[in-house]
Amino acid sequence: MSVFKIRKINAIAKEGLKLFGDNYTVSAEEADPQGILVRSSPVNVDDYPSLLAVARAGAGVNNINVDRATEKGICVFNTPGANANAVVDLVFPMIGVWRRNIYAGIQFCRSLAEMEPDRVGPEVEKRKSAFRGDEIAGKTLGVVGLGQIGVRLANGGAHRYMKVRGFDPSPAMANIHQLLPEVTLCRTIRDTVGTADIVSLHLPLNDGTRGMVNREFIAKMKKGAILVNYSRGPIVDEDAVLEALDNDYLEAYICDFPTPRNVGHPKVLTTPHLGASTAQSEENCACMAVREMASYLEYGNVVHSVNFPNIESTPSDKVHTRIIVINRDVPGMIAFASNIIGNHGINIASYLNQSNGKVGYNIIDVEAAVPKKILAEIKKNPDVIRTRTILFA
Repeated sequence: MSVFKIRKINAIAKEGLKLFGDNYTVSAEEADPQGILVRSSPVNVDDYPSLLAVARAGAGVNNINVDRATEKGICVFNTPGANANAVVDLVFPMIGVWRRNIYAGIQFCRSLAEMEPDRVGPEVEKRKSAFRGDEIAGKTLGVVGLGQIGVRLANGGAHRYMKVRGFDPSPAMANIHQLLPEVTLCRTIRDTVGTADIVSLHLPLNDGTRGMVNREFIAKMKKGAILVNYSRGPIVDEDAVLEALDNDYLEAYICDFPTPRNVGHPKVLTTPHLGASTAQSEENCACMAVREMASYLEYGNVVHSVNFPNIESTPSDKVHTRIIVINRDVPGMIAFASNIIGNHGINIASYLNQSNGKVGYNIIDVEAAVPKKILAEIKKNPDVIRTRTILFA
């Protein structure tokens, strides 16, 4: 079996790295890897000549030049849902910290440390009414983005007796089916945020979502609402949000992305990018990323890719060689590859194909060795992006 070289960027939980078998070498210094494991550091796929796959131990992949990876036939994975509990676990307490004036209350209590002991109790009773807050039960929660995090947040709101409305611009039915019946699924952003007391964003960062929460978006929101962003900072137009806070259109902005302009604002409550920062989340992400990477390198299987179609196949014990053909999603590619292989007298035991509208991915199992000239002939097609062979015998 081939030995695969893996470059590890950032701290990847050891529980995940242990899942690699003996046919892997993992190093932070590997200059020419077949696979890269990364969290938040930038990855330029052009820097690695032999690269086959990049696995992001997290949901967002805005730190990877995915379009270029697709052009080169490099599969990019993420780990959806692996950090979902961690994010939801933080969002609700942060909403509570603001609504119940907990932060201000804690600061007040700390100020009592210099007071004479016999005055502490009376001062608490005298001042506690200043920190009276509001419960979230009965309030309306609008969730924009219904991936694993958004779905769990929406369901969590229902469990807290909130009225919950959710919207996703590109819904995945597997996620939507997990919503509780109490959650109202909306068809537009306006229907989701127009009556919401709290609007929580859970979207990936891409060309369609960058700066999405602008003045027009905020104008659709209810006056006096709270905006929560535990997805990606650039989804929000900071100028528009600060303007809405300053003119009292929004009550507060709660986010995970401190900036020089928002850290001192009295209506901004921010954490230092802690959404996925739990031991459990980092372990879950690492384990999922390693499993995805290993399955791709060893078998050519694709699970949770952001640029390739999902496809899996278990080779039978008679399979000698697995041929992977990655092509532009154009008609005739299945017949093209089949004919070339058949013309060389090789019988195809199994042929699987999936496409995502941009990339076609083919897993072709044969029970014989495959001469290099076959791959060379397949590669001549201008619509073929990349080929691989995986040997099992």
